[in-house]
Amino acid sequence: MRLERLGGADTHAGTSGVAHFVHESEPASLAAIRELFAFIPQNNLDDPPRGKGTDPRDRRDAALVDVVPDHPNKPYDMHDVIGRIVDDGRFYEVHREYAQNILCGFAHLGGTSIGIVANQPAVLAGVLDISASLKAARFIRFCDAFNIPIVTFEDVPGFLPGTAQEHGGIIKHGAKLLYAYCEATVPKLTVITRKAYGGAYDVMSSKHIRGDYNVAWPTAEIAVMGPKGAVEILFRKEINDSSDPAKATDGKVAEYTEKFANPYVAAGRGYVDDIIDPRDTRPRLIGALETLRGKRDRNPPKKHGNIPL
Repeated sequence: MRLERLGGADTHAGTSGVAHFVHESEPASLAAIRELFAFIPQNNLDDPPRGKGTDPRDRRDAALVDVVPDHPNKPYDMHDVIGRIVDDGRFYEVHREYAQNILCGFAHLGGTSIGIVANQPAVLAGVLDISASLKAARFIRFCDAFNIPIVTFEDVPGFLPGTAQEHGGIIKHGAKLLYAYCEATVPKLTVITRKAYGGAYDVMSSKHIRGDYNVAWPTAEIAVMGPKGAVEILFRKEINDSSDPAKATDGKVAEYTEKFANPYVAAGRGYVDDIIDPRDTRPRLIGALETLRGKRDRNPPKKHGNIPL
């Protein structure tokens, strides 16, 4: 048991991220590999395998209306969102034990094989850190190599602050995620469920980095930063000079939220294609995938780009 903790399979899967999957036995591992090939092609020249397609394409799920909590700081499990949208609720997760603040995996949507990248609000509030950036960047490049469309579910409050992240090179490693999304030429679809703040919003397959189809739920908050933090910076003097700083802060937060922390300003500027009813997410994504099926995208002519290694 001590040797396992030092360098066994669980260590590689959960700590270092070297192992993508860990199974209890060889038969279980072989069965999991067979399941994996239900989503990925045999080589980069083949099309990804199609799913059964028996789940109704126009299926709406009323539970999606209430999946995001009313309080912006209350967590929820992004698995609940993904499972209600993809075919038959089947999400084949990759790197499950590593960097759990971001989810990566495969699914079918209307029979089409897709790769999913999703912030996980239930772990570290869904922030991006070094490990999450590396995990997602590698997965995105894998999907792009095998012509698998990428669907992103976004609820990200920003990059994880702290000297450990700064000294570890969060800017450099975060740039790998940015680069992976920018260079990917497969169809890229994004659903903003709640928070989309600052540079982390840009990185998560935004329109600014060549996202093809970007939609937001009415619960989305697309802004430079959270309302409270923004207010404490923008109106610091006014709040400090007031007779009741707490009440003044609450008032400014409400004002900022109404004016900026919503998806409507972003939609008006073309940063999202539409604000959709959460119940319609599945049929809207399927329709977008069909529209983008023949997508042809080119990167600048060169041997290769210079990824921030």
